[in-house]
Amino acid sequence: MGAGAHGRVTSCTLPTMSDAFDALGLPIWPAAERNKQPIAEVLVPLLANREGVFLEIASGTGQHIVHFAGLLPRFTFVPSDCDPEHLDTLRRRVEATALPNLNAPLAIDVTWESWPIAGADVVYNANMMHIAPLEAARGLFRGASRVLPSGGLLVTYGPYRFSGKHVSESNERFDASLRSRNPDWGVRDVDDLETFAREHGLVLGDRIAMPANNFTLVWTKA
Repeated sequence: MGAGAHGRVTSCTLPTMSDAFDALGLPIWPAAERNKQPIAEVLVPLLANREGVFLEIASGTGQHIVHFAGLLPRFTFVPSDCDPEHLDTLRRRVEATALPNLNAPLAIDVTWESWPIAGADVVYNANMMHIAPLEAARGLFRGASRVLPSGGLLVTYGPYRFSGKHVSESNERFDASLRSRNPDWGVRDVDDLETFAREHGLVLGDRIAMPANNFTLVWTKA
């Protein structure tokens, strides 16, 4: 999970808790089903003139990466997670989908000093930073900087604060709820993330407003 009951710092997405399952009995997260297409509508034009390896950090059930792989055939997609349950789901979903550009998942904890991948042209992460300690956000920027080439992209999605301010009352309530569950969790401020990014040679470009008061942020390796 993002931050375990014993305070472990990891990038693992939360345990699978779903009332919905596909025909193979694999879990379907409703939020991932809702937001995969809006995010794809950002990614497809953003990556239209690019190709290479697309690494997803904290893939969870794999709904996002399977959807994206079908829309961006010039990329090789690599899912990852650090929760064994999710890795099993990912393996089964990858095998069932049988897309030629979708690889088997990797075990990656974002805070590791080394990731088991030689390089990636795009690193993507959705809805992890607010359900993990701040060190997970630091680890994401540190790790992405290691594997990305100059000009490579880190794309992040989720709820964010800007200069200390929430974009909606619902996000403020969500932030309070997260912090009540675990004081190390919370909606991250983009000002803090920019500080982490600069430390590792990443620069924030586009800030794209998304449904449900979320944002897609596009970071470029300088």
